[in-house]
Amino acid sequence: MRRTWIDEFSGGSVLVIAGGLLLAVAGIAATATQPVLQPQIALAFGALIALGELVRVNLPGDRSAAPLGAAGGLAYALLGDFRGVDGDTTTYGVLQVVAVSAIAILVGAVPHMAVGQPPRLESLARRVLIAGFAAVLFRPLYTSGYLDGISDGGWQLPAFMLAIVLFSGLVDALLAALARSGREHSPFTSAARDEFGALLGIGSAIGATGVLIALAAGAMGYWALPLFALPLVVAQFSFRRYASIRATYDQTIQALSRVTEVGGYTETGHSQRVAQLSVAVGHEMGLSEDDIKDLKYAALMHDIGQLSLTDPISSGATTLIAPDEQRRIAAYGAEVIRQSGMDRVAHIVEQQTEPFRRPGLPFDANIPVASRIIRVANAYDDFAGGSMESVTRLYALDRLREGAADEYDPLVVDIMSRVVERTMLVDV
Repeated sequence: MRRTWIDEFSGGSVLVIAGGLLLAVAGIAATATQPVLQPQIALAFGALIALGELVRVNLPGDRSAAPLGAAGGLAYALLGDFRGVDGDTTTYGVLQVVAVSAIAILVGAVPHMAVGQPPRLESLARRVLIAGFAAVLFRPLYTSGYLDGISDGGWQLPAFMLAIVLFSGLVDALLAALARSGREHSPFTSAARDEFGALLGIGSAIGATGVLIALAAGAMGYWALPLFALPLVVAQFSFRRYASIRATYDQTIQALSRVTEVGGYTETGHSQRVAQLSVAVGHEMGLSEDDIKDLKYAALMHDIGQLSLTDPISSGATTLIAPDEQRRIAAYGAEVIRQSGMDRVAHIVEQQTEPFRRPGLPFDANIPVASRIIRVANAYDDFAGGSMESVTRLYALDRLREGAADEYDPLVVDIMSRVVERTMLVDV
């Protein structure tokens, strides 16, 4: 379904945004009432964070990341000795870390907003919260002298920093899961599973870079920032290239899904609507990111088998034709998809025409969940089309409920009803 402001500011997203905003205001207010300690260092790390925000990257899974900025924020929070500073020690506290991070993030976000690409507030709030979280764990111990005994070339200090980074990463994943769960109406556990999986990717590079900069600054001073940030910049561009390839692949699938519309076999927008509904239901059922991706591709191409027909079906509504003909169309479409190497997607498309339960027989557990979802979403759109009329949409839901337990999976029908009714409230 199309994303609305209610989805962006719902549940966990509101909590994350509010927490980041309150922390940022507290840090800026406290720092404004007293001199900034080691201002040159604050300016250098602020510039690194702002640059990172400026070159942020959109990653698969609908994630917005600023790897360079996040690493800069962690490094500033974990910074101990710094060559060239009086006494070679930093003395600023937690709230200054928060203030510098928050201001730099906002500065880096301004150019994006100026060109109509506003950042997701939840992502900005998380970056402020994690910089503050790491600072809370490290700065009081360092400025009080508690870490003096382990900061003289041993392994203990790097290990302690890595532990803080790991803990901070876990907290960030939980915050991201909290926001994603509210935004996508998915179970928190499934959102957390996906976010922890994403943490193992560029998150490990961010954490390692933050620790390296913080440690190297004691011997190299300002040179540590560009020297150890450079590998992360290279890695970020690699991730950006991967994201670009993935986006191009998605666009290719989107274009392929419209072939049936161009040929007059299906109504305009049918595949898109079925895919949006299917993905929304899949999220709410707790499917993994990989399963959601396969579900989306299968939903977009679920009608491609209609290209084998000599005469198009009226309105392209396969729900209204004989079951054997539905299976033949699905099998043809699956074979076409299988030729492109997408075996899982092909299997989903092939099984989408199977009823939830045949008369007198138990539920067939071999039918993929994605196939059951697409069967319901396709039937709903065949009944309702692109109508925005509440009466039409409620009629379509009633038709689905009549077939629940035999034709359609009752759980999928129930969740589909919630998804549709939720969008009806938004459209009022």
